[in-house]
Amino acid sequence: MNNQNSIAKLILRLAFGGMMLVHGIPKLQKLFAGGEIQFPDPLHVGATASLILTVFAEVVCAALIVVGFKTKWAALPLAITMLVAAFVHHGADPFGKKELALLYAAGYICIGMLGAGKYSIDRK
Repeated sequence: MNNQNSIAKLILRLAFGGMMLVHGIPKLQKLFAGGEIQFPDPLHVGATASLILTVFAEVVCAALIVVGFKTKWAALPLAITMLVAAFVHHGADPFGKKELALLYAAGYICIGMLGAGKYSIDRK
């Protein structure tokens, strides 16, 4: 494998995984804060279940992508979460509200297709 491709995959993983953690960690804190959970429920599974699924994707899967462990599998829940955010949660909103979720989804789809690369736990 070309070293330049491996470095590009590393940068892609660190950027998309790391930036998603910034979105996911506050949701994780919200989950353990106690009290009534107020969270969007676009799939009609309940606010708590929606929050748990989102935290799993945005924290657990994002961390797996950063370290490059089970990368292709970890990218799937993130891509799905971002597509739900874009087309269900922001379905009636203008494109500008969907844009960030769609960019993230495209990145996770690419990560899922490309794999982790040489600089990852998957490679070891």
